[in-house]
Amino acid sequence: MSIWSYANPVKFLALSIRVQPFLWTAALICLATGLIWGFFATPDDFRQGSTVKIIYLHVPAALMAINAWFMMLITSLIWLVRRHHVSALAAKAAAPVGLVMTLIALITGAIWGQPMWGTWWEWDPRLTSFLILFLFYLGYMALWEAIEDPDTAADLTSVLCLVGSVFAVLSRYAVQFWNQGLHQGTSIPVTTGARTVSDVFFVPLLICMIGFGLLFAALVLYRTGTEIRLRRIRALRARMERTL
Repeated sequence: MSIWSYANPVKFLALSIRVQPFLWTAALICLATGLIWGFFATPDDFRQGSTVKIIYLHVPAALMAINAWFMMLITSLIWLVRRHHVSALAAKAAAPVGLVMTLIALITGAIWGQPMWGTWWEWDPRLTSFLILFLFYLGYMALWEAIEDPDTAADLTSVLCLVGSVFAVLSRYAVQFWNQGLHQGTSIPVTTGARTVSDVFFVPLLICMIGFGLLFAALVLYRTGTEIRLRRIRALRARMERTL
């Protein structure tokens, strides 16, 4: 069966209903394991003390904030090219989740930065690009709400998603692009595979990252299903109004 067959809302909903219980369960297990292990069973860092443990929230949230936008980019491109409504609704459904992840990353970063840097905020390249990404999330959601016609809204938000992807890339690679700034280098570089996190911190961190990823997938599937049902309700109401 082709993957494009799931562009059919009925098939997508059927698959989503079957998969969601496994995603919710796995996400809960991973998050509970990773966070409890990370916060209560790992030692304090010899330099950062107990503040190092904020990585179990900050790093997974920041990772998902960026990847959520890339997921929206892919689904937006599918909408622009193939005009599959499920893909546009999936992008719309992912936006609030990505927004919350970005907000968590900004808040936890500020909490960590105050004792480490002596300031809650610094116009560091990565911090600034993350703040701009947060504003793009807000703008994307506002644009969906501002336009009545859903297809026109999907078109315009898809274009906005393309533009915002620049800042998603900057958020991910800002430390590599600019050597200036207070923000430390990436703890787990994807290209080199080298990491600066000790095993005692890395294992629970990896579990938390998997948990955040599963949670994101579960939330997006749930919200996409809700968006599909809402569109059906609006279509039925419009049909009833035309017949009256």
